[in-house]
Amino acid sequence: TKKAVSESVSDDNLIIQASSSIGDINKTISLLIKRVREWYELYCPEFSAATQNHEEFVSEILVSSKAELLKKLKISEKDSMGGAISKPDVERILMFAATVKGLYDSRDSLVKYLESVMKRHCLNIAAVAGSSTGAELIAQAGSLQRLAMLPSSTVQLLGAERELFKHLKDKRQRPPKAGVLHSHPLVTAAPRQQQGRIAKLLADKISIAARVDYFKGKFVGDKLLEELNKKLQEKASAQPLSQKG
Repeated sequence: TKKAVSESVSDDNLIIQASSSIGDINKTISLLIKRVREWYELYCPEFSAATQNHEEFVSEILVSSKAELLKKLKISEKDSMGGAISKPDVERILMFAATVKGLYDSRDSLVKYLESVMKRHCLNIAAVAGSSTGAELIAQAGSLQRLAMLPSSTVQLLGAERELFKHLKDKRQRPPKAGVLHSHPLVTAAPRQQQGRIAKLLADKISIAARVDYFKGKFVGDKLLEELNKKLQEKASAQPLSQKG
């Protein structure tokens, strides 16, 4: 039994754990960054208001003083609305900010690691869906084997089970168009009314890629992407005609 448990550890497990860890880090960052901003705004509210990107905000306050930050904004220190906070208090704020910066660095490192494992284990899925989205699909399915066995319609809705159950319970609720695939660039860049169709086409190709990866087939990711782009172009050119009809 011990040997069977030991041999059951696979790249699937590594992918699922890495993907889940990235998700947990993102949730933690979202929670803590609000506290960092609120705390630092007591000291220098102008820079926080002028810097919308959270990671850039944390990086800047750790390497630049309040005077340097205000100078970049062309604001005099005497005109700042920030309070006169003592050096030990500022150091405590920056220590907390450094913790959040460490989370950003850990996430970036995990993303690179996940990309390497996906390219080693699921090269076709990584090519079609992207490493992060592909890993999340495997995590939602439970394994590469199960993802390969799922129909493309289920792959399209992986991660949207709650919304689907709400729709089945109350028909007035709109059915979800996509689950994990909603974050794929092709879907997010599309007009809202076309996102469902594009997610369906994408899920079809991911299903094929998953089967090829599971059965250790050759690399066909570039071919699948080419076919996907061709279908999207055909849909785009046919769209005006369908609207007239």
